[in-house]
Formats: sequence, C-alpha cells, structure tokens
Amino acid sequence: MADEKEDQKPAAGDVIDGLMLNVARTRVAFGAVAFAAPGLTVKLMGMGSGSDGGRDYVTRMFAAREIALGAGYLLSKGSGRKIWARLGLVVDALDTVNGLQSRGRLPLWVTASAVAVAGGTAAVGSAKVTKDLLAR
Repeated sequence: MADEKEDQKPAAGDVIDGLMLNVARTRVAFGAVAFAAPGLTVKLMGMGSGSDGGRDYVTRMFAAREIALGAGYLLSKGSGRKIWARLGLVVDALDTVNGLQSRGRLPLWVTASAVAVAGGTAAVGSAKVTKDLLAR
C-alpha cells in the first residue's frame, strides 16, 4: 500500500517556491558561463560569431546581472527574498518586451527562444510575487 504522502501533490506555493529556486540557480549558472565565455554564449544564442570586444563587454554585463539576481534571491530570506523576486520579475518583463521588439531584426528562432525564456521566467516570477502579496 502506498504511503499517503506519496499520493499528495505539493501545495501550489511549494511548487512556485521550488520553481523560483530553480530560476535563481539557473541565473547564477548561466551568468557564470556567459561571463567566462561571452563569445560562445552569443554564438549559441544565435546572435553572432567571431571576436567582438563590445559585444563581449555587454554580454558580461548581462552575465553579472544574472549572477546578482540569482545569488541575491538564493542568499536572502523572508522579506529580502520577496524584494529579489520582484526585481527579477521587472527584469524578466523588460527582457520579454525587448525580445518582442527584436522581431524582424534577429532570426525568428532567436526571438522566439528569447521571448519564451524571458516570458517563462516572468510568469514564474509573477506567480511568486502574487503568492507573496496574497499571503499578507
């Protein structure tokens, strides 16, 4: 006979919190890779190849932002974590808009991928911020 706990689904809040932790971990990991290898990162994202000092600089700025957002969320607790979730939501919403504005200037698969990732993380962030606000 199966244990009753195995049959129970996790609470929605627990799922959202788990997703946010995964988003934060992914931010740190992706940021670290992008900082260490900006040329490779840009190439894999379909946004160019070859050496470009300016592009590498901007990619490292993006990487630093991702590391800071992810680490800030992971290292904070309570009300501090709620602030980091809101900051991440703002960044992801702006990234989604930016991705939509790139339509026609980048290959469709690049735009679609960027919007899917940013929009997906914005959706998770939105769920987290909403959960936090309703828990007041």
